[in-house]
Amino acid sequence: MGARKILHLDLDAFFCAVEELHSPDLRGLAFAVGGKPNERGVVSSCSYAARAKGVRSAMPMSHALRLCPELRVVAPNHARYQAASEQVMSILHGHTALLEQLSIDEAFLDLTDLPQPGEELARMLQTQIREQTGLPCSLGVAANKLVAKTATDVAKARHRGGGYPSAILVVPPGEEAAFLAPLPVQSLWGVGPKTAESLKTMGVETIGDLTGFSEAVLMRRFGVMGHELYLRARGIDERPVTTEHSARSISQEITFEKDIADGARLRDTLRSLSEQVAFSLRSKRLCAGTVKIKLRKSDFSTFTRQVTLEQPADQDGVIYAAALSLFEGLWEKGQPVRLLGVGTSRLGPRAQQLSLWDTANQKERRLLDALDGLRERFGEEVVQSGRKLKGR
Repeated sequence: MGARKILHLDLDAFFCAVEELHSPDLRGLAFAVGGKPNERGVVSSCSYAARAKGVRSAMPMSHALRLCPELRVVAPNHARYQAASEQVMSILHGHTALLEQLSIDEAFLDLTDLPQPGEELARMLQTQIREQTGLPCSLGVAANKLVAKTATDVAKARHRGGGYPSAILVVPPGEEAAFLAPLPVQSLWGVGPKTAESLKTMGVETIGDLTGFSEAVLMRRFGVMGHELYLRARGIDERPVTTEHSARSISQEITFEKDIADGARLRDTLRSLSEQVAFSLRSKRLCAGTVKIKLRKSDFSTFTRQVTLEQPADQDGVIYAAALSLFEGLWEKGQPVRLLGVGTSRLGPRAQQLSLWDTANQKERRLLDALDGLRERFGEEVVQSGRKLKGR
């Protein structure tokens, strides 16, 4: 049996690319998708023109603006990104059932059964996605997932200039260890800052340095992880492309610009977070069996509470009612709050049919489906509660 053909696909600056399709005037500009700088917002994604000025994902938006005063800040539209992601995944599914979606903008494909060379398949997918969706992507091609993912990262890191990388890098079978050898050891999947620091005390700075140690030595130093490091440093990875991935939890949280002690505002925020979580559940056709909240006080002490629902749910009202009950049992009147979050877990597929006698539930379901359709078409802010508008 010949070597596998595993492709790793990563949509370049995905949120930004989608925003440029929606607002072509953003093309070529330094802009970032994320929260407002005066609300402790962070950068979710930034254009390559912004990256040239030092802006990076997960950076506080206020710091990004100091680095790049002309930076345009664009509010995220997750319904728009979800729709674009589904378009891309649909294209990929047209070529193979062996598709493992890692995130909204990233996936593995096993195209071993197709006759074309890996590079030809990568260029074909890249062209098809660009022509049908307008989105740029980069791909790594190798005989396993570990090296294919690393190839994508290396290809994108080599990119220079203000445009999207649209890079492709192929690692031929048998050349995995040679490809990995000169890379910093931090490039190896599973090597975080602590492990890298520990390896540095052993004289290991590159992945190639790591291959100088026997499996026994690495296992004595790192336990079971030592076995994984031994294999990964040599580019050995037998993991299959897994076609089923179930979400374990869905949550939303907000860190306030200033600590909030006003109960009405906190409850409104809780309602808004609950609506966002419920919308995410419905977008993924999931229901939650558990609702939880997270509350951080001004002294940074953090508390969580959770409750199991009588029946799994994805409705705004049910999620909010559970979250509010937890909040009222945790929050003391007048107590300043720094962070508030709503989460759900014990997720499962949404039931295909509702109980015939549950007329009220059916009416709410039809209403929510109609509102979700508006959000997906015009953005999440198009539908807001009367309470929120009154507050404005």
